[in-house]
Amino acid sequence: MTTNLSPLQLRHKIRTGEHSGNTSGFCQGFVQCNLVMLPKEWAADFLKFCQLNQKPCPLIAVSENPGDYGLGEIAADLDLRTDIPSYRIFKDGKLSEEVSDITHYWRDDLVTFALGCSFSFEESLIADGLEVRNVTENVNVPMYRTNIACKPAGPFKGNMVVSMRPFNPSDAIRAIQICTRFPSVHGAPIHFGDPKMIGIDDINITDYGDAVTIKDGEQPVFWACGVTPQVALEQAKPPFCITHSPGCMLVTDLPNSKLAVM
Repeated sequence: MTTNLSPLQLRHKIRTGEHSGNTSGFCQGFVQCNLVMLPKEWAADFLKFCQLNQKPCPLIAVSENPGDYGLGEIAADLDLRTDIPSYRIFKDGKLSEEVSDITHYWRDDLVTFALGCSFSFEESLIADGLEVRNVTENVNVPMYRTNIACKPAGPFKGNMVVSMRPFNPSDAIRAIQICTRFPSVHGAPIHFGDPKMIGIDDINITDYGDAVTIKDGEQPVFWACGVTPQVALEQAKPPFCITHSPGCMLVTDLPNSKLAVM
């Protein structure tokens, strides 16, 4: 489903409870971000983890000061406590609950990291005439844990999470060419073909998101995914942190075209 809402209008609808659920297909032309919010004493190691693992963790913005709940450089009139459709609360590395408002969980020592999201490049694939199956079927993109190890930084480590979109071979090649231009939102795919080669035993069973149809003659194509930090958080076990729920992103005012490289 698509919409003509501006990013600011969508954020306000999320804030007031008028919109909930996935943000894929909304506000075409604008960058969407994954979020991680950590106590400041954990922020330096997490920043290093992102720098060492730029494919799954491409940094778009970091809050200037602990406790800031705006990111003025990428989104006007933003309240990080209310303007994302769904949040995950982690305690000691374990998912505690999912909520639509974190005002009562907010702390003055939290540092927010905004990471690039594959929803941003889906628009370019569709504009080129490629079918993006999760958009066509109006479901969240399928995501899987893999056996691909990330580079560790302090307590942060773990294996990469990937998102998947099926294409026939010629369209897969075109998708690789298109996404190579967007390194800030995961860039080119990391694998296509046999999912078992990256540790996925059953392509029809997702770890996050929803399964999609893979038609005859199509191959699954896998991109590094911004849910990867949630795996790293499970390993690091910070006493408290907050992330977005998979598929429920921060929609920014930053045009996707600003992230393209020629």
